[in-house]
Amino acid sequence: MPSTSSRSSGRVTISDIAERVGVSISAVSFALNGRKGVSEQTRTRVLEVADELGWAPASAARSLAEAKTETFGLVLARDPGTLGVESFYMQFLAGIESELASRSYSLLLQVVPSREQEIATHRKWRNSRRVDGVFLVDVTLDDPRVPLFLDHGALPCVVVGDPSVSGGLTTVWTDDASSMREAVRSLAGLGHRRIARVSGLAPLAHTRIRDAAFTDETTALGLEPVLLRTDYTPESGAVATREALRSDGPPTAFVYDNDIMAVAGMSAVWERGLRVPDDVSIIAWDDSVLCEHTFPPLTALSHDVVAFGAHVARRLFEVIDGAKPGAFLDSTPALRERGSTAAPAR
Repeated sequence: MPSTSSRSSGRVTISDIAERVGVSISAVSFALNGRKGVSEQTRTRVLEVADELGWAPASAARSLAEAKTETFGLVLARDPGTLGVESFYMQFLAGIESELASRSYSLLLQVVPSREQEIATHRKWRNSRRVDGVFLVDVTLDDPRVPLFLDHGALPCVVVGDPSVSGGLTTVWTDDASSMREAVRSLAGLGHRRIARVSGLAPLAHTRIRDAAFTDETTALGLEPVLLRTDYTPESGAVATREALRSDGPPTAFVYDNDIMAVAGMSAVWERGLRVPDDVSIIAWDDSVLCEHTFPPLTALSHDVVAFGAHVARRLFEVIDGAKPGAFLDSTPALRERGSTAAPAR
């Protein structure tokens, strides 16, 4: 229960939080400001209580009614090393920035090592009103972040992902299931019977959607599916490809979840003395400029990721302006055939 002084002023204070948690005011201050001096257990409990009580710094509380930050937020719970090699997020961020720049807005990007720290960042932004709205990416099934943006007083949010995992929040998505089915049908039409899918992180909703479409389509066509798990890095893509090629009855075609793994997979094929596409066909996802400059050029499931990012940003502006939640299909990545796919050698 907030103290008498805070009830009379209508504002929750750190004294109220300290009283609820049962720690000193200084401990609460350390926890709220991310400083050393308190255990992680205490820090987590303080942040939870601050969120429950609707605490905000005095400066933020005074400015909420009359000012906007003109900033949108994006938190990525990723290894920073993977962001440097994966082209999707570079293009996606460029698309967001293009839309924000035209309206004199900024993007606050924070990369954290875990989902728990991402949630803590979102709570901090909500309480301090550090940003006007948030982009939610890398959504999982039963994502614990979604309820944070359904509560009363939550920051405006756009989910980048399938409507089935958005919890009713506004979402912008691509039809990955249809794209995966198109890739499988194309390879089957060329005569491939054993096809491997080199997938990304298993918990992600779009990974599950692609997995299901791959399994359903290969089964319907009477093909032999091979599902290989990776973490999106080129190293993991190469390892998965090598292991599959060493197996009995190796695949004659591979569909990769991003283009950098497809390039690494192509190198693994050449290492074994095999040829692309004569012995092994390869399909990439996202179709960055990299796909056009390999030898042979990579067949890819292509969509305009920069335009996708800009679309997501426009929807967040609409949410802030009071638009009702909706699900907006951005695109269905289309198969762009190049030199890396052909009928298997007989």
